[in-house]
Amino acid sequence: MKLNEIRDNEGARKGRMRVGRGIGSGKGKTAARGQKGQKSRSGVAIKGFGGGQMPLHMRLPKRGFNNPFGKDFSEVNIGMVQKWIDAKKLDGKKDITEAALRECGLVRGGKDGIRLLGKGEITAKVKFVVAGATKGAIAAVEKAGGNVEVIAADTPEHEKKAARAAANKAAKAAAK
Repeated sequence: MKLNEIRDNEGARKGRMRVGRGIGSGKGKTAARGQKGQKSRSGVAIKGFGGGQMPLHMRLPKRGFNNPFGKDFSEVNIGMVQKWIDAKKLDGKKDITEAALRECGLVRGGKDGIRLLGKGEITAKVKFVVAGATKGAIAAVEKAGGNVEVIAADTPEHEKKAARAAANKAAKAAAK
């Protein structure tokens, strides 16, 4: 058997029925849609419509919570960093910063910075400058002779507002 001789088994694919092409075809006139009514006409979208009663998707309970103050970190494992250093895609002699990790293509996304995770092993003596790191990752890097510097993340907007309000209140009290 050759590649150009491969065919589907007989009857494996059924042809499309051409409807509305005359009474001789057996699917002419109403084209198997029956007589009159909403479903016989074009532009019908009644899937999920239950005749005016409360739709199923609205009857089901809501679940979960979307934290508006949650941080969005791009996560990277120390094992992957070691792999990139071994492949000479990442320079282990310089500080490993967010910019360096993005430049080499190891991480994407994460508007609040990079978070270092402890999966895998690291043997290179490197210094990380990241927005967050797990205890296991810090321990593994320090065991290899390197260190992790966790830079302070930006303060959340609600904390900034509270600080401004307190400062305004203090200024008004001092003015009196």
